[in-house]
Amino acid sequence: MDLLDNLALGLSTAATIQNLLYCFVGVFLGTFIGVLPGVGPLAAVAMLLPVSFYLPPETALVMLAGVYYGAEYGGSIASILLNIPGTPSASVTCLDGYPMAQQGRAGIALFSTAMASMFGALFGVVVMVLLSPRLAEFALLFQPAEYFSVMVLGLVAASVVSTSGATRGLMMVCLGILLGTIGVDVNSGETRFTGGIQELRDGVSLVVVAMGLFGISEVMVSLRGATQSYAGAGLIGSMFPTAAEWARSLMPALRGSVIGSFFGTLPGTGQTVASFVSYALEKRVNKRAHQFGKGAIEGVVVPEAANNAAAQTAFIPTLTLGIPGSTTMALMLGALMIHGITPGPRLISDHPELFWGLVVSFVFGNIFLLVLNIPLIGIWVRLLRVPHYYLYPTVIVLICVGVYSISNSLTDVWATLIFGAIGYGLRLFRFEPAPLLIGFVLGPMMEEYFRRAMLLSRGDATVFLTRPGSAALLAGAVLLLAATLFPWRQWLARAITRARGRIRS
Repeated sequence: MDLLDNLALGLSTAATIQNLLYCFVGVFLGTFIGVLPGVGPLAAVAMLLPVSFYLPPETALVMLAGVYYGAEYGGSIASILLNIPGTPSASVTCLDGYPMAQQGRAGIALFSTAMASMFGALFGVVVMVLLSPRLAEFALLFQPAEYFSVMVLGLVAASVVSTSGATRGLMMVCLGILLGTIGVDVNSGETRFTGGIQELRDGVSLVVVAMGLFGISEVMVSLRGATQSYAGAGLIGSMFPTAAEWARSLMPALRGSVIGSFFGTLPGTGQTVASFVSYALEKRVNKRAHQFGKGAIEGVVVPEAANNAAAQTAFIPTLTLGIPGSTTMALMLGALMIHGITPGPRLISDHPELFWGLVVSFVFGNIFLLVLNIPLIGIWVRLLRVPHYYLYPTVIVLICVGVYSISNSLTDVWATLIFGAIGYGLRLFRFEPAPLLIGFVLGPMMEEYFRRAMLLSRGDATVFLTRPGSAALLAGAVLLLAATLFPWRQWLARAITRARGRIRS
């Protein structure tokens, strides 16, 4: 009965006119931005984050969540029509989606993507409903030492799965933590690392960092490689799969949803890992594996189901543990904190209307996506034909206006442009800025829990090792880091080669 009561509470929250309207606006704008090649969900959420400050917490989170999974879906449209991934996770969709488009089956690919996305999202919502309360009950046993350790594990996970490598990922995490220390120390009242700049007393704004690193820099990277002329993007063809294609898509959608739900709950992995792993496994178990990469409908269904299932379940560690399941979730975490809500195991009990309202809004949002995008495919195709020298400057202007609207400060606008240039430079030298944002969000929280643990233990640092939960989490972080940094594969290959040589001799 408790579950039904909670879902009823979520329905009463999500079904208000205001929340439904902003949910619709979120998925529409998310899809609009996600369609643009190179501008993914992270940039989409960063661009619209200032709007959420003027909304109630429930409405703000519902809108930002809609932007998030709307952008995830929108990324597949450019992948299928242009062979240009709108998001990193949509790069797998290119493998079979674009060949389908070349065969005149773009409409079928886009329709299958919409259906698979909805199936995976609803599967992820069911997992979230069943798993989140149990995880929160377990996390209520945590004390400051465990919170510190789980954040260390989250930061290590975010760094080691970075596409730029574990060492560079760790460097970006550390830089993010250092940025988070700028401003007045809440414990001592001392001003730290401001360089005498009065505007930095309150610290660096999350919106400034996010919009600079992921909004401005994404546009700069996209402009650098833009040579677009998408004349053939409008060949949609038939929209509906055949009965045989429907039948072949069911089990791949289910397998992709299971894999995506699993990886979504792991902090630091996210949709990209889920999409690649699901495609690789499906290629091994599917009877039509020889057609993968040549326009197999299963090759479109599997990564899209996994992608959207992971997008939903990424909220589980974010809301119940306060650990972002992905970089975009770090922005969601920051948005909650700006509204005065602390993510963690008490969020479900202290703010049940927010949590369950968000869960139910996922259902409405994915229905909106399905109803909205099938008739609007032609419009998205025309959008892709807009010359980049008109499109991207408009995006930059909107970012600057959004930053200025928060505190009417030109300093924030200049800081956003500076962070944009920094983000662009980091990308040129293959430093992925995503771990920096996670470190920036989690760093101050980790410092706070570290100080609390030290106060409770009267300065005894061994508290992090004597408490079993904290010790297990730190051990997991060390093992994960060691497994990534230590070249065990090369060592194992050399050991096998030596053993074979001895046997032959």
